[in-house]
Amino acid sequence: MKKSLSVIIPNYNGKHLLELYLPSVFEALENANVSFEIIIVDDASFDESISFIKNKYPQIHLLVNKRNRGFSYTCNKGIAIARYELTLLLNSDVKLTPDYFEKQWSYFQREDTFGVMGRIMSTDGSTIEDAARIMFYQGCRIKANRFYFSTEINDEDVYTAYLSGANALIDTKKLKALNGFDEIYSPFTFEDYDLCLRAWLLGWKCYYEHQSICYHQVSGSIRKQIKSAFIKTIYFRNRFIFHGIHLKGWRQNLWPAYTFFLEVLPKILVGKAWIYSSYKQYLQYQRKIECSRNNINQFKSDYQSDLDVDKVIDIINHSVSTKTIKYL
Repeated sequence: MKKSLSVIIPNYNGKHLLELYLPSVFEALENANVSFEIIIVDDASFDESISFIKNKYPQIHLLVNKRNRGFSYTCNKGIAIARYELTLLLNSDVKLTPDYFEKQWSYFQREDTFGVMGRIMSTDGSTIEDAARIMFYQGCRIKANRFYFSTEINDEDVYTAYLSGANALIDTKKLKALNGFDEIYSPFTFEDYDLCLRAWLLGWKCYYEHQSICYHQVSGSIRKQIKSAFIKTIYFRNRFIFHGIHLKGWRQNLWPAYTFFLEVLPKILVGKAWIYSSYKQYLQYQRKIECSRNNINQFKSDYQSDLDVDKVIDIINHSVSTKTIKYL
């Protein structure tokens, strides 16, 4: 059941994180007893990350961006050269448990598996930070921020709306077939949600395995280095872009008015001026959004899929209705 592994870790000024968490990655890979490679793609760090990797871990395949390009581009650079059957997309601030992969192999015996993610715990192990996600509509928005897990022992049919980019184990061929992350979301946020929704739309399933555990120093590599207003600006811009790409029917028709009157204007009125920059950038992305929409339609045609977001929501919700679950 085991398969060879390519591990891709994007890094930006994360020497302190690599020092802490790379040993756990090697331990988990060696315990898995499979062929593996670790690819670190450095996104133009200005700390000592590059020299640390070269001196401490010469066996790691190191790629270096000449300038800072963001998460999607950086990961895609690693995906392009990944040569093994499965690809683990892993944040630099994640600690794997020694048996992390043990419960995940069986998912890839199924032809329609896109990927699986494990349970993400806080660094001290006190809180579940990420689990399986329900997908649902709230007005014109497609949301996936409600976490759950199955209380049934060894339940291997727990669907998730998307795999966290922090610890996503994915079929490499399918990942490359989708051309990796859509770089429209650079520098960060929403790219993992978009990637997995595109997979779902082709009939490829995303799973959650509660018995595979890792520990995440949440936002250890981003939020401490970038001002909050910038993060908010990019987050909302990409939220608008995501919906511009994936909404259909009446929701798509209402989205322009919904965005301005319910998302942008209320924030401007309470002094959150950064939202204007989010909205302005979103409007400038209309051609790219249309290109992304066309690419999805082409993929669906190539794979003869008639799935849409409504059907994906139904698939996940029907699965949940048959289980004993706990919401977080």
